[in-house]
Amino acid sequence: MPHVLVVEDDAKVRDALLRALTDRGYATSSSGTGLTGLAELTRGGPDLVLLDLGLPDVDGQEILRMLRAVSQIPVIVVTARDEERQMVTALDGGADDYLVKPFGPGQLDARIRAVLRRAGADRRPAPLTVGGLVVDPAARTALLDGTELDLAPREFDLLRYLAERVGEVVTRRQLLVDVWQLSYGGAEKTVDVHLSWLRRKLGESAQEPRYLHTVRGVGIRLAAPSSEQA
Repeated sequence: MPHVLVVEDDAKVRDALLRALTDRGYATSSSGTGLTGLAELTRGGPDLVLLDLGLPDVDGQEILRMLRAVSQIPVIVVTARDEERQMVTALDGGADDYLVKPFGPGQLDARIRAVLRRAGADRRPAPLTVGGLVVDPAARTALLDGTELDLAPREFDLLRYLAERVGEVVTRRQLLVDVWQLSYGGAEKTVDVHLSWLRRKLGESAQEPRYLHTVRGVGIRLAAPSSEQA
């Protein structure tokens, strides 16, 4: 399941893209600014980037230049700019394709698949290992000390997201946006419930954590157990 990072400042457009991608089986993450998208990319995880050019902090052409300085990940520019000069600049700057808004989800899916085929980016992503926990994004399986965990789809998505950011404190807001694809607040209880279910399956509790550590007032962090806990 390829992972697509959407860098788009318009919340409605971003949500529509994320829904279209998840409906077609892609894993997704998103950013509303160019620099946070670039930071997300450098942490690893995505197989392809959908990049808007009209970003609020740094122009998308400049973000593309910065991105190409550190990565060869496939990039599809998705923008309302339809001038030939903009297209040529983006393609010469390292974009793998250029898609002008508006477009249908079918065309987007076809463009992504074509770019991934050309780039060879549809290979299996490597499993993520955190202590005795092994998360395989391609097989959508998770092993704890050699035993496979029985995870619901959302629980797996939550665990994978945290494993891709091991050691990093992730806010509930981030989880709602990137895992649940919700751009509005008020549903943090949903995150807490799923974290509780996940903790139970990892053999721990909020009072006695091993892998999932709550940082009071901030969020949640996945980390390997200490030697004493192990």
